[in-house]
Amino acid sequence: MTRAISLHNVSKSYAKGVRVVERLSLDIDPGEFLVLLGPSGCGKSTVLRMIAGLEEIDEGELFLDGEWANDLPPSGRDMAMVFQNFALYPSMSSRDNISFPLRIEAPGEDPSPRVDATARMLGIEDLLDRLPAQLSGGERQRVAMGRAIARHPSAFLMDEPLSNLDAKLRNHLRAEITKLTRELGVTTIYVTHDQSEAMSLGDRVAVLRGGVLQQIGTPREVYALPRNVFVAAFIGTPRINLLRGVVRAPLDGAMTISLGKQFLRLPEPLSLDHQLLRVQQGREIIVGLRSEAVRIAKPTSARPGEVVLTGLVEHVEFQGHEMLVHFNTGSRPAVVPELEAPRPARRDRRRRREGGTVLDRIRERAVALRAGSSAVAVLDDPADAGEERPFEPVPPEGRLPGDLIVRTTPDLDLRHGMQVPLLVDIAHMFVFDQDGERICPAPARLPDLAE
Repeated sequence: MTRAISLHNVSKSYAKGVRVVERLSLDIDPGEFLVLLGPSGCGKSTVLRMIAGLEEIDEGELFLDGEWANDLPPSGRDMAMVFQNFALYPSMSSRDNISFPLRIEAPGEDPSPRVDATARMLGIEDLLDRLPAQLSGGERQRVAMGRAIARHPSAFLMDEPLSNLDAKLRNHLRAEITKLTRELGVTTIYVTHDQSEAMSLGDRVAVLRGGVLQQIGTPREVYALPRNVFVAAFIGTPRINLLRGVVRAPLDGAMTISLGKQFLRLPEPLSLDHQLLRVQQGREIIVGLRSEAVRIAKPTSARPGEVVLTGLVEHVEFQGHEMLVHFNTGSRPAVVPELEAPRPARRDRRRRREGGTVLDRIRERAVALRAGSSAVAVLDDPADAGEERPFEPVPPEGRLPGDLIVRTTPDLDLRHGMQVPLLVDIAHMFVFDQDGERICPAPARLPDLAE
């Protein structure tokens, strides 16, 4: 039997009133594989432990198959948890570790048939008589998974089970977990900070930051239509290119986005999304371009919807099947402050009072109060927003080489300092406001993901 799990406005606080989970609502269907994704310390494991009954819920409600379960003890929830550190009993053999919860649940029954069946499923028959100290990390993780599977639970809860393993073994076990959960059809909640795991495993991905749900959707939806700049920057390898820009929308000319030394000219006739950008006239925005949205090609080969930029090669990463090329386009990069931190940094209130109108200060205060806000910091002085400036062939100290990363084939002969024509596919451009919220494509619009 599998299980539906629902969280309604669940919150959790620890010492000194710090909330690690903030009004989280999730509905997980029976048999679904849901991944909780986010940076370390964002509250993912706490959510998992509240579902398992290992942590109390301070506010909100947990429903299991539609029944209120806040006070239900862990033993009554029929769930099995796989921990990050394996949590095997060191003095017990693998067979005894797997059979231990079965002997507790049904003292009079022989657990051997279920242990043997589980061992065959995981390919660990020859490990059953070994102690945990005699096993490798991957073998111990299989035994820990076997202990969970043998119980035939209604839900699996996995707390970063692969994080202590090497990359090759992680990829192998990732495929095994996918196969097993599909065969068993059991509801699975999987916690990870690795977006590659999340994208390859989950039916849906829930992205958290600072205990606040940022977005939930299929891996393709979250990648193709991120709700805010944090989600866009957290998901995708290499990370999305984030560039500061200013919208220029003259009444008698083409609409452009100034990137500093160069600009993006929006194709005419303007799409509905681009028409809505007119309200951003003169304002600073953040342009998001994934590495596959830009290609190296001559301007004469531009396709409809592509516009031309020029870049200086700063660095080339050879990946074998592809290359990642770092370009300097004279643009001004934008960054998500402390992307890997569990919570966004608080803004300096004194600086906020010194400038701006009353409305600006109210607006900034509202953003600061919104937990998990994805406000964007810039690498240069905002006073230079509309100023054209020459290329900087050598990036300032502390800045990553270049401002634009492009994925391309490994057969191109590119060297440092080369000037290369680039074509930007405007249809795959994201635009975020200064608070990090996506404004283009418009939030109400869902693209055709089947294309």
